[in-house]
Amino acid sequence: MQSKKSGGSREYFFPVIDNKSLISIIIVTYNAGEYIKGCIESIINQPFKNIDLVIIDGNSTDQTLEIIKTYDQYISYWQSEPDNGIYDAMNKAVKFARGQWILFLGADDRLLDGFSRLAEKLEDKDTLYYGDCIVNDQPLGGEFSAYKLAKMNICHQALFYPVKVFSKYQYPVKYQVFADYVLNIQCWGDSSIKRKYFPYPITSYNPGGFSAITADNLFKTDKSQWIKKYLGRIIYIRYCIRKWKEARKNGSKFF
Repeated sequence: MQSKKSGGSREYFFPVIDNKSLISIIIVTYNAGEYIKGCIESIINQPFKNIDLVIIDGNSTDQTLEIIKTYDQYISYWQSEPDNGIYDAMNKAVKFARGQWILFLGADDRLLDGFSRLAEKLEDKDTLYYGDCIVNDQPLGGEFSAYKLAKMNICHQALFYPVKVFSKYQYPVKYQVFADYVLNIQCWGDSSIKRKYFPYPITSYNPGGFSAITADNLFKTDKSQWIKKYLGRIIYIRYCIRKWKEARKNGSKFF
């Protein structure tokens, strides 16, 4: 394993400002040499500077580590070792995060100016704050209700999770693509976690990544049960009726 960790006092390149919330940005990488520089640069260039940057690499064999090392002064912690996929790496990364909120990025994502605008709004440590992603130059997201979440996931890269989330939940690694969807359903169903939306563009998201080329049939099978357990029976029934209508229209089977 290759790794770098700041000293016992935890030195930050980014200035820690006492009256500002510290945000941990976690980047999970594997052979991301083509993209990682742009992602890190988009973080460095943010007006908001109270940032704890953590990078967890899955033992890349391209130039990813060399690029990471050139930005060593900006990174609070990085390591490179084999893992069991994206969500295993994310679960691992949380252990090294020091912020009051955590934002996850892929190496091919880019932070936009909405990140700094929303970062200035963080105040309640029991609240999950979220904004929008930009995909193909179009905003994706909007404000979510429980039923909207049952229909579609929130863009993962637009969510500021309060750190308390990860004292209760982890990403279920059995799902290759949609473990973050499960986590968001759990957060919505948890009465101790509030949610607040701001219509700010947080991240430019690449729709052609891992999730676009990988099926997650296990999640598709289990999704309705997650909805029933955490979003409630009424949302579950509405979701099932909707899926039944879609299946009927398409001449396929829902159950």
